[in-house]
Amino acid sequence: MTTDQTILLVEDNVDDELLTIRAFKKNNISNVVSVARDGAEALDYLFARGQYKDRDPKVMPALILLDLNLPKIDGLEVLRQIRSDERTKLLPVVILTSSTEEQDVIKGYKSGANSYIKKPVDFAQFSEAVRQLGLYWLVLNQLPPQNE
Repeated sequence: MTTDQTILLVEDNVDDELLTIRAFKKNNISNVVSVARDGAEALDYLFARGQYKDRDPKVMPALILLDLNLPKIDGLEVLRQIRSDERTKLLPVVILTSSTEEQDVIKGYKSGANSYIKKPVDFAQFSEAVRQLGLYWLVLNQLPPQNE
């Protein structure tokens, strides 16, 4: 399995999607961003099925940004399925959500999240959070080796 520098953004809110992409651009994070708008689509993308059946399943995103409150399959279930599959269990998953519920934080980490970030309401704060997120996960962080 090879890793490229794609970011998988799992977000059902179009405004939050556009805000995230705008923050990436503002911070010169030029990675390709693939967007899945619900949990089922995210899993289809990762496991190259459904509308993504022609996607190379060996090419995985360098980072998954996962909202919790998703249609079809919620973010925690998506995370559980990611962690339960050999092909995806080591992928970095950052929960990026508006939820501040303590139970969501606990469940996120128990389900295998690498990080939990609450979306700031203010764009300047959100942009700074995205800058730091990109710097850490896409530049500083060492990904585990991928097996062929």
